Amino acid sequence: MLELSTASLSFLSIFIYIFIIFFYNSRRQHTPCPQSYPIIGNLIGFLLNFHRFHDWVADLLSQTPSSTLQVCTFLNLSSGICTANPLNVEHLLLSNFQNYVKGSRFMDVLYELLGNGIFNVDGQIWTIQRKIASHEFNTKSLKHFISETVTSEISKRLIPLLSKTSDENRVIDLQDVLQKFGFDNICNVAFGVDPACLSPDYQKHENTANLSFAKAFDDAVGICLSRFMSPLPLVWKTKRFLDIGSEKRLKDMIEVINTYAMGIIRSKEEKMESGDQLHRDDDLLSRFMSSSANIEFQDEEQRRKFLKDIVISFILAGRDSTSTALTWFFWLISAHPQCANLIHKELLEVAMMSDATTARTDSKYLSRTFNYDELKKLQYLNAALSESLRLFPPVPINSRLSVADDVLPDGTHVGKGWFADYSAYAMGRMEKVWGQDCREFKPERWLDANGVFQPSDQFRFPVFHCGPRMCLGKEMAYVQMKSVAAAVMWEFEITAADGGGCEKNMVNPPYIMSLLLEMRGGLLVRLRRRKPHLKRDAYS
Repeated sequence: MLELSTASLSFLSIFIYIFIIFFYNSRRQHTPCPQSYPIIGNLIGFLLNFHRFHDWVADLLSQTPSSTLQVCTFLNLSSGICTANPLNVEHLLLSNFQNYVKGSRFMDVLYELLGNGIFNVDGQIWTIQRKIASHEFNTKSLKHFISETVTSEISKRLIPLLSKTSDENRVIDLQDVLQKFGFDNICNVAFGVDPACLSPDYQKHENTANLSFAKAFDDAVGICLSRFMSPLPLVWKTKRFLDIGSEKRLKDMIEVINTYAMGIIRSKEEKMESGDQLHRDDDLLSRFMSSSANIEFQDEEQRRKFLKDIVISFILAGRDSTSTALTWFFWLISAHPQCANLIHKELLEVAMMSDATTARTDSKYLSRTFNYDELKKLQYLNAALSESLRLFPPVPINSRLSVADDVLPDGTHVGKGWFADYSAYAMGRMEKVWGQDCREFKPERWLDANGVFQPSDQFRFPVFHCGPRMCLGKEMAYVQMKSVAAAVMWEFEITAADGGGCEKNMVNPPYIMSLLLEMRGGLLVRLRRRKPHLKRDAYS
């Protein structure tokens, strides 16, 4: 009995000690921590709201005075903050940029896939890659190449596939189609190779290297993203150490990806060494090979790894981000027919102006793509896409790691080694930022009195990140989104297969818990061809 009493007393003493520590720490916090308890932190709320995590975060942030909260993890294994305050976002990503880095959180999770690629590193390695990439993304030739690639994929594969589906009156998963389209497109842009995922003959070539690469990349990304969402990182790290389960599969997939990428790099090296300058490739890999010629490397393998890491990074960034954005756009548009009509009316007006100047005389416009100059005239479509991005950013939450103690503009304390998250998803739902109608889909909020698109301040619309790390592919993304949306909406009326549940699902939209805001269950739709006669007064 004495031993039992002593053990009980010791346990009680430890519990009281832990409670005092947690109570003391909570008293020091400058920001509230709703639904948090000693020792277990936010774990209960996290588990209960896992299926609606981003809306849960948005709800918590909207309840705090400065749209910032302290995050308390299980057993206080890590500490951090989350914010949807534009002033704090500007501080994190611009004003005190040097203090907030990618750090170990990204490197641990994504190193096998991205290595020392631009989206995974800090410091000098990042500076070198950023400088090279920034130069290339600002060249007219790359913009032209990207535009041509997108247009070709739309006219040769996307529209024919959707037309066949429409003619057969079949339901199709538009999210799956857009993901395949996006992967084909980014591989063409990054590597100069075509996986042909959207090709009708895709499944007939199961042994091709392109198919193996596509499958391996898809599996590897899924496993890496699941690491981010794990409440106990020790689990996947143990599996990696023991080389079992999903971590063993990841290792196998990475080998396939690296072998494929290195093979393409070597083939381009051979082409360059042969002096074949008559058919210069415009893809990112070829450009990075030329731009990095003056960088000193230890050996050829280090140079190849440098090229592989940076190109794989851009494939990851462009693989699903655009397709995810377009999926939510079409989901919203299917539930807002008036917006769909306004977009189609604008397409008609731009097409008529262009066709008049080019002496086009056919009265029935069939499938059509819109060139770069025409896309710039689509003000309402630009507004509708931006509004969709505001509500459903492809990357809903992003994270940084604090190098040293800091205080945010709203007075929030951030300790050294803390994570600092900012939620673009939550920010789009903050009344303080967007007004009382912030949860409504209103493209008009982006237009001035003359109907001209007005871009938002980047820190209240951090969908493409902000500051020195702002997305280099922002313009490319808009060109691709507008190209796809214009071509599809010119040709088809889109109806959700379930009759359209957008309005009732705006409170808890159907997304899966992942690093990207993918739609749960896909976007099942029916497509109906529009009437061939297109008159200016059709929507008057």
